[in-house]
Amino acid sequence: MTDIRGFAPIVSRGAQVLILGSMPSEVSLLKQQYYGHPSNAFWPIMGALFGASPDLDYERRKVILMESKVAVWDVLQSCQRQGSLDSNIAWASIKTNDFVGFFSEHKFIRRVFFNGGMAEKVYKKYILPSLDQRFTYLEYQRLPSTSPAHASLNLAQKIEAWKVIKQPVVK
Repeated sequence: MTDIRGFAPIVSRGAQVLILGSMPSEVSLLKQQYYGHPSNAFWPIMGALFGASPDLDYERRKVILMESKVAVWDVLQSCQRQGSLDSNIAWASIKTNDFVGFFSEHKFIRRVFFNGGMAEKVYKKYILPSLDQRFTYLEYQRLPSTSPAHASLNLAQKIEAWKVIKQPVVK
C-alpha cells in the first residue's frame, strides 16, 4: 500500500457548488492535477458545461471553474491505496478533509455533488455525522462517476446527468 495525500481545493470565495471526489488517481497525483487521467470524463464534462475543456491549460480550467462558482475537492485528505481504484483504499488508513472548516469559510456553497459512489459513501460515513446544525441547508446529490473505470454511460449521457450542477442555487 502507498501513502497518498490529496490536493488543496479549487475554490473561490463566491463558490456555490462543491464537487467531491474521493482521492486523486496515480496519474492525477503525478500531474498534480484534479482528474488528470486523459480518459477521465471530468474535464470534457466541464468543457461542455462551462468551457473548461481539457485542451486548455490546467490553471485556466481552474479559473473558469472558480469564475463559474464551482469548487472541486476530495473527501479524503490522505489514505493508503494500491493503484488508483477506490476499491483498493485501505479503510483503516482514511483521513478526511476538514469540512466544518471548509463550509464555515465558504458560506455560499449550498449544493454538494459526489463524483461517484465512493466519495458519497465516505462522506456519509465520516463527514455527515460530524456536521452540526449550522450546515443543514446543504443539499447532496450523487452523479455518475467520471472515472474511466465506470464506463456504463457514454460521455453524452454523463454530460446530460451533470447538467444539474448548472441549475441556479436557491439561497
